Amino acid sequence: MFAVMEGGGERMSEERKSAWKGVVAGAVGGLAASWVMNVFMAEAGEAVTHAAERFSGGAESRQPEPSGTDGEPKIDATMKTADAVVSTVTGGRHLSLQGKEKGGPIVHYAFGALMGGLYGVAAEYAPAARSGFGTAFGSALFTGADMVAVPALGLSGSPKDAPASSLASPFSAHIVYGVTTEAVRRLVRAVL
Repeated sequence: MFAVMEGGGERMSEERKSAWKGVVAGAVGGLAASWVMNVFMAEAGEAVTHAAERFSGGAESRQPEPSGTDGEPKIDATMKTADAVVSTVTGGRHLSLQGKEKGGPIVHYAFGALMGGLYGVAAEYAPAARSGFGTAFGSALFTGADMVAVPALGLSGSPKDAPASSLASPFSAHIVYGVTTEAVRRLVRAVL
């Protein structure tokens, strides 16, 4: 059983620790958190757009910006990953833009569930992994994935080339992801 500790933490008795239960609870948490993260990013983007419109004098004064270079749609890291997986599996066939647009969310949710599952196991055996009710996890994931792995794999540009202000929303989204993963993990783990 779980025992409630001061400060709202949890302590798991030794006989209740279970790797498979941790993976399941964490993966469910990571999947739910991936959805919440998408909603947060959409709302944050809309809020930034509205603030920019108010600051600049309204939407009519803004010039439309192309999605990517040369007016092409922006292909994000999840879309590039989906294309790379399909290309590897099919011996070189690449996804169309529509295929990338469908594959990107699949990669996003699969990665979110995978990271949540790993977090769930860590939460079972290393209470420090739950530090800050998932905020440490979200911060570490942002740093490890968005700031290091994604650029190193050539799926995005270097974070050094982006203004620091452009990192605020993605960082915040990962904090939201971490907190949501922990909240859902605790609920699911209590049931298992």
